[in-house]
Amino acid sequence: MKKLNLILLLAAIAISCKSTDEPIAESEQRPGQNGKGQPNVEEVLSKLDTNKDGKISKEEAQGPLKNDFAKIDTDKDGFISKEELNNAPKPQRQGPPGGQGGQQKRQ
Repeated sequence: MKKLNLILLLAAIAISCKSTDEPIAESEQRPGQNGKGQPNVEEVLSKLDTNKDGKISKEEAQGPLKNDFAKIDTDKDGFISKEELNNAPKPQRQGPPGGQGGQQKRQ
């Protein structure tokens, strides 16, 4: 019985670790999977522009965009346009806690 459990465990690990060389179809990709880990301008606009007026208001903004709204709204009209969003500095992604892939040193 122990051998069977061990074999099943090893098979499950092998299957879960198996990677594929086939690229993910564009329709299966989530926003932000443009190779950079961050959504592009069109993805941000489509997600945040809830009234579909082609710009993001302070009320529609979220996260870093909301925090830096005044900096990104360079023409100070109260909206972030596609051009302003395109020219906005890209936020730096935070690494996982503990650094180095989230793995902590063991002593």
